[in-house]
Amino acid sequence: MEVFECVSTLSSIRVYEDREADMETIQRVIEAGRLAPSAHNDQPWQFIIINERDRLQQMAKYCISGSFISKVSFAVVVLTDPRSKWREIDTTRAVQNMVLTAWSMKLGSCWIGRLNEEEIKKYLNIPAKWDILTVLPFGYFNENIVSHTKLRKSPEEVFHLNQYGTKINK
Repeated sequence: MEVFECVSTLSSIRVYEDREADMETIQRVIEAGRLAPSAHNDQPWQFIIINERDRLQQMAKYCISGSFISKVSFAVVVLTDPRSKWREIDTTRAVQNMVLTAWSMKLGSCWIGRLNEEEIKKYLNIPAKWDILTVLPFGYFNENIVSHTKLRKSPEEVFHLNQYGTKINK
């Protein structure tokens, strides 16, 4: 799938099929994260891949807004280095790379924002020097339940030319 097609069709997926992803697929998704650009080439991230069913089910207890993680093929716990000035921007770029790569391979995802970070750190033996940015679930899904219409503001509402308030004429 071409990049713009991924961007224009991407949807957050919260319902997954009971289907495993092979290690080659998982590695391709996380490699996309590793290859993301970062300020000063800091690469302020680490990725923990979880593909064991019992671990995914346990993680559901700590992913407050994403208990659906128990049903996915795999998840990536995205760590970021709090010493890096641009950590949130850089690591979010890595996340977007992974999500778009997964989407191009017919895998859905959904950023999990509400986490019990301390419990996850204990459960996964994450050193205190790392922060958790998000946990990303990845899995196959029924494409028929995904809306093909994006409800977005119109270009006229968000685009400006050379200065705020100057609309772009079509």
